[in-house]
Amino acid sequence: MSRMNEVFSRGKAFIAFITAGDPSLDVTEQLIPAMAEAGADLIEIGIPFSDPIAEGEVILSASARALAAGTTTDKIFAMVERVRSKTNVPLAFMTYANPIFVYGCDRFMARAAAGGINAVIVPDLPFEEKDEFLACCQAQQIDLISLIAPTSRQRIAMIAAEAEGFVYCVSSLGVTGVRSEISTDIAEMVGLVKTVRNIPCAVGFGISTPEQARAMAAHADGVIVGSAIVKIAAQYGAECVQPICDYVRMMKTAITA
Repeated sequence: MSRMNEVFSRGKAFIAFITAGDPSLDVTEQLIPAMAEAGADLIEIGIPFSDPIAEGEVILSASARALAAGTTTDKIFAMVERVRSKTNVPLAFMTYANPIFVYGCDRFMARAAAGGINAVIVPDLPFEEKDEFLACCQAQQIDLISLIAPTSRQRIAMIAAEAEGFVYCVSSLGVTGVRSEISTDIAEMVGLVKTVRNIPCAVGFGISTPEQARAMAAHADGVIVGSAIVKIAAQYGAECVQPICDYVRMMKTAITA
């Protein structure tokens, strides 16, 4: 059974994103179990990449810092393997197609599975081209997560019918980043998925405040937060673990209260 079922089994899920290696891999290794303890139901680990087209300035800068500090895919794999002795929280890699191609899909997924990665999210992989990675993922029992956007309307039914784990609902057009207002009709987007199949839907891109998280969770099964957490990491550097955990706790409370 997919561990993504577990993510959504205890009510509304809080999904937290961090960039591996920012501010350092040592801090990332501390953050993952600490965020799980603070209430994160799934942790997305971003693999830093030089050309992350879906990312805004916050995560772009975090990737640049991580790469400049010498973070590599192999070092991330090794870090995840160490983390697995400290926490059993479900984990997902957020990466782009190019790093997987360069590493080799079979080799990448085998190494990911060995480290206890449960899902992979590839934002620049069109749904119609997912078969390039799907067999590699399925061979290792890793869910390849599908994304839908406000512009996906005619394709939502097709995506929902074949999605694995959960459907990642992109709340805003454009790149990731904190937004003061989210105008997308999330209820409609989730409703279109649910008419096809009762698969969990989690909403991400732009959510940063407890009020936004609560509003999104009213219509979806989970809330994904990235840029707001990465901003805290940038602000506090090596001392970011406690402030990030305080934030995770606050957001989890907001969607479950």
